[in-house]
Amino acid sequence: MPHALSHIALIVSHPTRSAELLTGVFEDARILREEDPGDSHPEVIVQLAGLEFALIRGQGPAARNGDHIAFAVTKQEQLACAARLDALALDYQMARGDTALYFSDYDNHVFELEVVEE
Repeated sequence: MPHALSHIALIVSHPTRSAELLTGVFEDARILREEDPGDSHPEVIVQLAGLEFALIRGQGPAARNGDHIAFAVTKQEQLACAARLDALALDYQMARGDTALYFSDYDNHVFELEVVEE
């Protein structure tokens, strides 16, 4: 039986650019491994929310669909991320009475910041 998630792999057109997006939006995101263009499997590894995200060079989804990754955040964290999205000039949508913020990366992957008060 699985004990926990090991990692999440996302196919992206520019792994470094996608990693910079995640580190720009999420204060605790850290790049663990830079992209090596000589590698036969070029990827960047980002740690976020206790998980590793493998951002692998390739062609991501052609369009957005209902698939998304949701993070539990406080209202203060959600608003801080919204301010960073504004600074990056990236669109986002508030939903469910402003308890959910949705944004997409450059490759149609959707992320949700769901307010879960502790």
